[in-house]
Amino acid sequence: MTVGDRVVATGLAHLQRDLMTLDRVVVAFSGGADSALLARVAHDTLGSDRVQAVTAVSPSLAGEQLADAEALATEWGLRWSTVSTTEMESAAYRVNDSDRCAHCKDALMDVLAPIAAVDGATVVLGVNLDDLTDHRPGQVAAADRGARFPLADAGLTKADVRDLSRSLGLRTWDKPAAACLASRVPYGTEVTVSVLSVVDRAEEALRAMGFHDLRIRHYGDTARIEVPVERLGDVLERREEVVGAIRAVGYGYVTLDLEGLRSGNLNQALKGV
Repeated sequence: MTVGDRVVATGLAHLQRDLMTLDRVVVAFSGGADSALLARVAHDTLGSDRVQAVTAVSPSLAGEQLADAEALATEWGLRWSTVSTTEMESAAYRVNDSDRCAHCKDALMDVLAPIAAVDGATVVLGVNLDDLTDHRPGQVAAADRGARFPLADAGLTKADVRDLSRSLGLRTWDKPAAACLASRVPYGTEVTVSVLSVVDRAEEALRAMGFHDLRIRHYGDTARIEVPVERLGDVLERREEVVGAIRAVGYGYVTLDLEGLRSGNLNQALKGV
């Protein structure tokens, strides 16, 4: 067994112990790599009667993500449901300042906490250790409302989550990170249903062309495309097709970020970078 294998095995054992201590959990289930691993390990460790996976539905959730969350729940036999959140009704959320994520997580806890209370369960979120190093006010808001982060508590980094998911045979092990659609909108630009919709349709158009790991950053009439550096050439080779697809959903201008895809990219503005 390699050092990496031992780290993953230790993290899994820690995760399982923490989940058994919690006994009953409600997993905030987006279907991404983190929440998928958490839901699957919780299901396998505690059993379906003590685990409920809940997907929060709102305009900030991409349609493809919702469909895959349902597919995963069916494949794995999860006790799964959806619930609508109302962050878009909050002016504090729509104004899109640096605390936007806190308002979003408050809205999430507003719907998950009552579900958990029925079963005497704890709300758990798929937050890994690396997530704690970025600007994530939503994590503070959720923790203040009683949510727990078993992946981080087990010392699992994003790489560990992927390694462990692969070792367990989960197809989500290499699933591209997919933050909420509001994360594509620069701070200070109002978040609206129409903005989130155009971003979702633009990203869906590029995924249909084979660009699965991407972001469309929304700057009014301009879409800024982020893909991994190694795929910049692919975008340029299909320049006309890409531009046509993005303009078809409503953007007037299309740009390509030569620095490539960077998760949490827009948080640079908070650091004066």
